[in-house]
Amino acid sequence: MHAIDETHSPALVSWLASANQAGADFPLQNLPHGVFRRQASGEAWRGGVAIGDQVLDMAAAHAAGLFTGEAAVAAGHAGAPALNGLMALGPSAWQALRLALSRGLREGATDQARWRACLVPLAEIEMTVPARIGDYTDMYASIHHAGNIGKLFRPDSPLTPNFKWLPIGYHGRVSSIGVSGQSFPRPRGQILPPGAAAPVFSECKRLDYELELGIWIGQGNAQGEPVPLADVERHLFGMCLLNDWSARDIQAWEYQPLGPFLAKSFATTVSPWIVTMAALAPYRGQWIRPEGDPQPMPYLDDPAIRERGAFDITIESWLESATMRAAGQNAARLSHSSFRHSYWTVGQMVAHHTVGGCNLQPGDLIGTGTQSGPGEGEAAALIEQSVGGKQPVSLGNGETRSFLEDGDTVILRAWCERPGFARIGFGDCRGTVLPAR
Repeated sequence: MHAIDETHSPALVSWLASANQAGADFPLQNLPHGVFRRQASGEAWRGGVAIGDQVLDMAAAHAAGLFTGEAAVAAGHAGAPALNGLMALGPSAWQALRLALSRGLREGATDQARWRACLVPLAEIEMTVPARIGDYTDMYASIHHAGNIGKLFRPDSPLTPNFKWLPIGYHGRVSSIGVSGQSFPRPRGQILPPGAAAPVFSECKRLDYELELGIWIGQGNAQGEPVPLADVERHLFGMCLLNDWSARDIQAWEYQPLGPFLAKSFATTVSPWIVTMAALAPYRGQWIRPEGDPQPMPYLDDPAIRERGAFDITIESWLESATMRAAGQNAARLSHSSFRHSYWTVGQMVAHHTVGGCNLQPGDLIGTGTQSGPGEGEAAALIEQSVGGKQPVSLGNGETRSFLEDGDTVILRAWCERPGFARIGFGDCRGTVLPAR
């Protein structure tokens, strides 16, 4: 696992003042990667690193000769139109680049003018999905989400028999994955109305969001060669926010016997910045399997995972309706929880994914599944919050929601903070529902 080093020191400040503001998502201790260009410029996409209210143009910084050695090799890939090459390099190169960025952007660094010349204001850019995604898998790793959903349909036995034994997942659709700011029409499909004997073809009436985290794969593995849990960290590049939009009524009719299809393939939204696993190192903690639950099989168990496998990432979901937007009102918070409650760890999800021989590749994306927590206000999807639509959720302005309406924008946010370390954030993950076509 990534060690805590000088790049994590809370004493570090940047010569860029906006990076030192309290509560900022992108202080010097973060340095997330993304792919950008200036708005309406027609420029080529290229990689960048967020710092304060700016993005460091990595293509320009590399061309300016600001890096040497292994960091220069990594910087060349970090400025590319997609970050797959950087992801494939592995931890040594990632760490060399992180250290060089930290030293170049911190107060007292030499060549500040050359570094500053490579900055572009975040307010002036647009962003795209940061890598070419070969495959996307969505997991089902929150026992609280699984239990809440199960109670709606199987009150006597909410969890499926396999839930506590293995990380459940399904393969999703890559072509409809978009970056924050994505908007999409309400999907259509077959729906079985309550009490009906035959389905109807209709627009979705029970559209939902799911608050998840996304895991970006770094180095891949050869087909037929599983990644051992003790070695899995070498294959993890970083994390983002992920909204796995869901058409609940379409899903209810189609999912048996093979699982999600049209109900999940119309849109998935990711936040544009990848917070690296190195940046997340200070916010890890113990992963504890509840007493009385089955203990993981050997290939899903490791002392290091039990000691530092969990991530304390605060996660929130917000809803901004069309009415709120028109009136200039603030969005309403729907949920607030932490990823530390996940029943399965990131490492276990990836190790299980490969144990049958599946070969992951740089830039593959894995969703964690809806990350609901155990307490009140911690359910991370409307189907849970509204108890299957029976108890509409108040938005605080006179509006309520059982499920999403046209014009609704869902905003996901996440950050990490811990005494003795800086706060780092993920940036927003926004998506908007348009009327069905």
